[in-house]
Amino acid sequence: MTVSVLVVDDSGFFRKRLTEILTSSGQIRVVGAAANGREGVELAASLRPDVITMDYEMPIMDGISAVREIMQKHPTPVLMFSSLTYEGARITLDALEAGAVDFLPKNFEEIARDGSQLQKILIDRVLDVARSRPSGRSQSPAPSTPASPRPTSPSARAPLAKPSATGRPLASGRQSAQPLPEEPSKRPMRKGPARHYAVVAIGTSTGGPVALQRVLSVLPANFPSPIVLVQHMPASFTPAFAERLNKLCKIEVRQAEDGDSLRPGLALLAPGGKQMMIENRSGQPRVRILPGDERLNYRPCVDVTFGSLARAYPGKTLGVILTGMGSDGREGCRMMKQSGSPIWSQDEKSSVIYGMPMAVAKAGLSDEVLSLDEVGPRLIEGVC
Repeated sequence: MTVSVLVVDDSGFFRKRLTEILTSSGQIRVVGAAANGREGVELAASLRPDVITMDYEMPIMDGISAVREIMQKHPTPVLMFSSLTYEGARITLDALEAGAVDFLPKNFEEIARDGSQLQKILIDRVLDVARSRPSGRSQSPAPSTPASPRPTSPSARAPLAKPSATGRPLASGRQSAQPLPEEPSKRPMRKGPARHYAVVAIGTSTGGPVALQRVLSVLPANFPSPIVLVQHMPASFTPAFAERLNKLCKIEVRQAEDGDSLRPGLALLAPGGKQMMIENRSGQPRVRILPGDERLNYRPCVDVTFGSLARAYPGKTLGVILTGMGSDGREGCRMMKQSGSPIWSQDEKSSVIYGMPMAVAKAGLSDEVLSLDEVGPRLIEGVC
């Protein structure tokens, strides 16, 4: 099945180059191009593409405003292009909140070292985004009042995106490309007594920034377990993401540093481009931040962090896998499960991309399969 794409960018050169790369695959057809956000909104309505690529800085209407309007009128999977800077990270996070599915650096040299690698990355990412569902379609609305008493920035006050099902008919009646297999039957939520965990570990990828925001923002400031977070994200993005979460949550959230201690009410985010491991020597848990191994596809990698927790806290860690492409986290969850620790995974319906949680569920590792809006309350119920 051919995936139709609308390219929105104010650079004629970038529109032409992106069109050439995407159409070379034979799987993608560029059906239109727009020079600003307003044109993008209009063409999205008339062409009804499967995927939209969107620049963030354009005349007349910027990319974030365009994404918000598209999601309100004709929800469509959007792949944002952004710069790998702190400001670029902030803008990209705003775009993800507005409903964009994923992002890539706009500078092609930052994406790949050679043309063939670049072509594969761009094509694969567009095809992956086509398998997703646009945000805001099937999930219950986020709370209308802020979850945290802390002051929030204007970008943090943007409406939360609400992921919905993958691989089902889009609003126009089209099927998303290559639908994913159905998930196993959802296990009932357990209602037993709360259990104390030495650590709660959450791993996620595509759709994760908004998913983590929804989960963590409901937790109380006195949440009794330390939390470690692994989100696939570039090195320049994780500081801004940690700051955003910290503003929105009652618990403290910050980017992890080598030697950090784990403590209740603190969530540590793995830094982009590196690996985070947890050591437990003489009862003194410490974070170890290691250089990103080029042989690993993900930096940070969920498997690496979860595997270290299986060794450091056998049977005493709760693993949670949320929305994301691929299968990162499956082997780490297997190690945690073998050590006696429970595993939760997000269900298909509320996942932007049902890849990582599907891999865990299909492997028979999930003790509970939960919708995104159930994860936070379930953490409070089962841990506090």
